[in-house]
Amino acid sequence: MASSSGDEKTEREEQEEALIALIEHRAKEVDHLRTRVTYYKSQLEEAEKRLGETERKLAHLRSRGNAVPSTKVSENGVKVKVKEERRSCSPTPTKTGEHSRNGKHEQRPQLVIPAVNPKPFVPVKMEETDSRSIPSHSKSAVKEKGHRISREHEGSETQSKGTKRKFEQREHKDLIQMVCSSSSPRTVNCQTSNHIPSQHKRKLRSLALCPTNDQLFVTSALDGLVNLWQIQARGSSASHLSTADCASTKNRRWPEDIAWHPHGGSVFTVYSADGGDSQIAVLNLNKPKEKKRVTFFEDKPHVKGIINSITFMPWEDVCFMTGGSDHAVVHWTERNGEDCWKPKVLHRSMHSSAVMGVAGMQQKQMVVSVGADKRIIGFDLQTGRADYKHQIESKCMSVLPNPCDFNLFMVQTSTPERQLRLFDIRLRRTEIHEFGWKQESSESQSALINQAWSPDGFYLTSGSADPIIHIFDIRFNSKKPSQSIKAHQKRVFKAAWHHSLPLLISISSDLNIGIHKIV
Repeated sequence: MASSSGDEKTEREEQEEALIALIEHRAKEVDHLRTRVTYYKSQLEEAEKRLGETERKLAHLRSRGNAVPSTKVSENGVKVKVKEERRSCSPTPTKTGEHSRNGKHEQRPQLVIPAVNPKPFVPVKMEETDSRSIPSHSKSAVKEKGHRISREHEGSETQSKGTKRKFEQREHKDLIQMVCSSSSPRTVNCQTSNHIPSQHKRKLRSLALCPTNDQLFVTSALDGLVNLWQIQARGSSASHLSTADCASTKNRRWPEDIAWHPHGGSVFTVYSADGGDSQIAVLNLNKPKEKKRVTFFEDKPHVKGIINSITFMPWEDVCFMTGGSDHAVVHWTERNGEDCWKPKVLHRSMHSSAVMGVAGMQQKQMVVSVGADKRIIGFDLQTGRADYKHQIESKCMSVLPNPCDFNLFMVQTSTPERQLRLFDIRLRRTEIHEFGWKQESSESQSALINQAWSPDGFYLTSGSADPIIHIFDIRFNSKKPSQSIKAHQKRVFKAAWHHSLPLLISISSDLNIGIHKIV
């Protein structure tokens, strides 16, 4: 009898736990749907306002004697306004610029024109950090020529919104307790939907997604070019918007690494300190083509070798860090004036070899740097000293903080089958877990193989020397990939998770960009 009673109690507890878990899941679902309803209400209100404004402008234009068919007035008028906007940063042309991007996929007529407007689009998309709960409101593209103009202006529209969006979406979640908690991986149903020619003549080097406009991303390659792309058809493809020659002025070197400004209007590139060459450049996407869009910095704080990494810090005051082969980490802060930045060497003696990667921790002003000397250094800007020090048995090639758990970060190493290591910034000299893969083509580990976190912080993607994307579930208690996807014909350099669409974007030495849908 006692045994029977115990079994019943155990069964009841299991049912209770299952129901509690189901309630939590459905509560999150309700919250997510409420967020979507709020978003569409605000979008509708903005659309109605802009529609009314456009109708008033059309009536005013007709009253001045410009009587032409309404459809042609709309199209031609929009194009003129877009060109005017590119010469102004006032609030009025910003709104008219929104009307230049017509022909979008939204089914309701009043939502067609403003769908690409980042004003309502920006805060909601980045607030949703859960990659499983993604609103399906991407936009399809208009003609490429017109789109290049409107996208250049859109960068300026997002300048005032970028910082607000960035900090609204940051919410700490304790994911460390879930590391290695499951004996089976949760796989991602990922299907390659398209391969797009990269428009580069030589091997690709970098891929970066715009932090303020979920439609845009850039690629760079050994040809010195930086290409701007726009996602189309809800992630089925991407269109090439523009190309900028970002090769360095003296030695014509290609960008070693690239990073978006947090406000989204410009892309920063780094080069080498050898031969007195330019070390930093900024590609301003808001400048018209007839003006100089690429500006090279005069300051050259690195003393030798390649500048391996550039990263903007996740803090309210905009700044970025560079790490170089001269063992230095340099802190760059913005001066008064356009594209004018002041460098300050953060430290040059804490690493005894090349600094391969730099990153900023979200919860405090700490800069984590990793190097070929096998060291991991966490430098506290407030105290001016290293608050975290650790040394492993392998060269460190890059570092990447988790987007949701502010204490968790990943370090890429040169050890085969142990390439990815997880660390807790609160724990000294303690490795939480490690992942890796066996390479078929080579045993050498490349610093050009980059990783990316999924928006929900549970998954890591990594390129490889093989034509494969490896995906790791941090909850899986195995060291192997939770799955591997044959994605290209040659080695994969990076596969980045899209911020809001169920999408992976990859680059490869086969000179193609891969678009991989998560279904």
